[in-house]
Amino acid sequence: MTATSFAPSVWRLAWRQTVRDFRAGELRLLVVAVMLAVAALTAVGFFANRLNTGLERDAAQLLGGDAVVASDKPTPEALVADAQARGLRITRSAVFPSMGRAPDDRGGASRLVAVKAVDASYPLRGRLRTQTTAGGPEEAATGGPAPGTVWVDAAVLESLGLKLGDALLLGDASLRIDRIITIEPDRGAGFISFAPRVMLAMADLPATGLIQPASRVTYRLAVAAPGNSLAEVGRYVNEVKQRIERDALRGVDVESLESGSPQMRRTLDRGEKFLNLVALLAALLAAVAVAIAARDFANRHLDDCAMLRVLGQPQRSIALSYGLEFGLVGVVASLLGVAIGFGVHHVFIWLLAGLVQTELPPPGVWPAFFGLGVGLTLLLGFGLPPVLQLARVPPLRVIRRDVGTLKASSLLVLAAGTLGFAGLLLAVSSDLKLGLIAVGGFAAAVLVFAALSWVAVQVLRRAVPETRAPRWLVLATRQIAARPAFAVLQVSALSVGLLALALLVLLRTDLIDSWRAATPPNAPNRFVINLQPDQSDAFQAALKQAGVQRYDWFPMIRGRLVAINGQPVNPERYTEERARRLVDREFNLSHDAQLPEQNQVIAGRWTPDEPDAVSVESGLAETLGLKLGDRMRFDIGGTQREGRITSLRKLDFASMRVNFFVMFPLAKMDDVGTTYISAFRAPETPGFDNQLSRDFPNITNVNVAASLAQVQGVLDQVIRAVEFLFGFTLAAGLVVLFAAITATREARSREFAIMRAMGAGRTLLARVQRTELLGVGALAGLLASSAAMGVGWALARYAFEFSWTAPWWVPLAGTVAGALLALAAGWWGLREVLRRPVVETLRRAQA
Repeated sequence: MTATSFAPSVWRLAWRQTVRDFRAGELRLLVVAVMLAVAALTAVGFFANRLNTGLERDAAQLLGGDAVVASDKPTPEALVADAQARGLRITRSAVFPSMGRAPDDRGGASRLVAVKAVDASYPLRGRLRTQTTAGGPEEAATGGPAPGTVWVDAAVLESLGLKLGDALLLGDASLRIDRIITIEPDRGAGFISFAPRVMLAMADLPATGLIQPASRVTYRLAVAAPGNSLAEVGRYVNEVKQRIERDALRGVDVESLESGSPQMRRTLDRGEKFLNLVALLAALLAAVAVAIAARDFANRHLDDCAMLRVLGQPQRSIALSYGLEFGLVGVVASLLGVAIGFGVHHVFIWLLAGLVQTELPPPGVWPAFFGLGVGLTLLLGFGLPPVLQLARVPPLRVIRRDVGTLKASSLLVLAAGTLGFAGLLLAVSSDLKLGLIAVGGFAAAVLVFAALSWVAVQVLRRAVPETRAPRWLVLATRQIAARPAFAVLQVSALSVGLLALALLVLLRTDLIDSWRAATPPNAPNRFVINLQPDQSDAFQAALKQAGVQRYDWFPMIRGRLVAINGQPVNPERYTEERARRLVDREFNLSHDAQLPEQNQVIAGRWTPDEPDAVSVESGLAETLGLKLGDRMRFDIGGTQREGRITSLRKLDFASMRVNFFVMFPLAKMDDVGTTYISAFRAPETPGFDNQLSRDFPNITNVNVAASLAQVQGVLDQVIRAVEFLFGFTLAAGLVVLFAAITATREARSREFAIMRAMGAGRTLLARVQRTELLGVGALAGLLASSAAMGVGWALARYAFEFSWTAPWWVPLAGTVAGALLALAAGWWGLREVLRRPVVETLRRAQA
């Protein structure tokens, strides 16, 4: 009977090894590393998933629903019936400009107002807030005004000299003013509501007589899914788009978060990118933790495998048993990590209880599956290579400890794991550019870290004179230089962890400040249009007298695009709905010899007063297929004006500044009719808007303060969420640094035990250990902070579209922080190294 007849099965051997290693604490670091990786990633994933879904749901209040069908004629009944058949909630409204008048006994004043007729279901999303008394508390209102009454903006009362309870004349109807509107959820942030709001019941609309065949009315059908399930809304939107194309429904459009206001879409996009970036950094930290844990696990099992080889266990069985053990540990640790992450994400939600006023939707299953995938992929890429080497440990290692040590991982296996891990990171980024910058930046940084660490070790070996330097410095230098490969690995691991921490700190401060500044609290909240050329000087003087020193001032021209490169333009020329809509309406054009400060030329050149030139917004150029050198012809009040595209500009919609898709780089255009537009932040002076309306009765003064407050509120909500996520990922990064330092605990114990046996004192060795930790941490901090500046700049420039320059002191601060963090982690993790008796350490090493 052979010895192998008594050999246990691979499954039984794997189970025994797993139980034994778990009881002995051999799997502790590996399990903690995987749990930390998956928990960090799934906590971010669960929370980001719920927050993004919740933000999109709550941001739908700016549309008044999950989607809106807008048309210049009453909404086709077929679209209404389809929405009702799908179980969607609906509400109808009609919006149009008109003149509101005060009764003659109240002065008879009149002004342009934005009339909005709503039904009893309004609004579907968001809350309409009103006041029943001037200056009184706000109340949430549903259903809109009762028949015979209107709700108005405070500006209507100011400009017309009315008060609550007075009558307001709209066309042929006289309606009682019942409430003051303070927040209207779906007002929008552009020029849709270009005058103070007057809201009435849909039943009162026919009595006004304001709707005539030639009236410019926007009819809106808002839909919302019950239970916050957006899948049916998406199918309805697709069906409406198909009907518009199939039935050639002109003047009908579908608005959603994807096609709605640029300000809100950009706010949500940036919030999603920040959350995804945090998840990326958490995953990168996970790679460092798992790599350290896996290699430490393999080092601890070299002797076990050598003994199994002596006892006749074949290599294949050893490889399979450890592979099964690793897989089992990976699955269990990943599941535990998912459970912990699910619990931790509830802590985030609890912390945001004061900010998120509504209940977030339940999380999806994607973060859980993604967490499991990341855990197993990390083990495949960073744990499998050393495990495969365990099967090749020679039996000779039982008597010769210098043979059978771990070698560099198999390039094929490492490449497969790395590519799989990179693919997961790109998936979690949800943005190819963001993912490539983060993953590529970290990959390049690792190579740079390794190369520079090697150079630093070689320089260190020659820089410290052994005859003149202090003994503690000489010993610390020898500790590092004696094993250059190990020193490079440790510095690289620390550098990657510190790089993530440095990026988080920089992004938490500078980039979030830049993001907040993109829609700054002091952004313009008034837009004034219909200013006549002869009012320019007087109006600007009135602004300065009121204390408004900074304001936008541009001429505005209405023109229709009629030809591109001599070819007539019509909607049928384009397949994309946005392009069709753009060429089917008039453009707001402008001209100025100087490039507006909120615009950036990204192609071509802006030349002041260049004749026959035109500058186009880059997004419009992409939508219409325009390029530099193309010629555009506009019909401006019957006058044909043509120009060659000489520059493409990028506009900052989130800044709430005045922007134009098309501009002529000319100081004067005397041959076309021109009015002016101004944007500014109104002073807090009571009656300021009313005084402007009295002094310039023809203007339209658009108060976008409510819309700006909505956008800024959502922005602050996302920033607070990101701050909490940053704090969690920072903690994960610190744990990774601790793992990187403590992974050398056993090797340090043996080395220090030998030194102590040779007569070295505990004080000397403590100084040697502190010096080594400070040196390694300082080098890693310098490398990490320098790389963080580059990666942060790339993220700011290309992913978040910010102009950002890192402060000059970042490398210095990174060096100091790296040294202190390494020292703190070493003090905590290696405090037992010098306390352990020499005999115990040497016996353990021999065993």
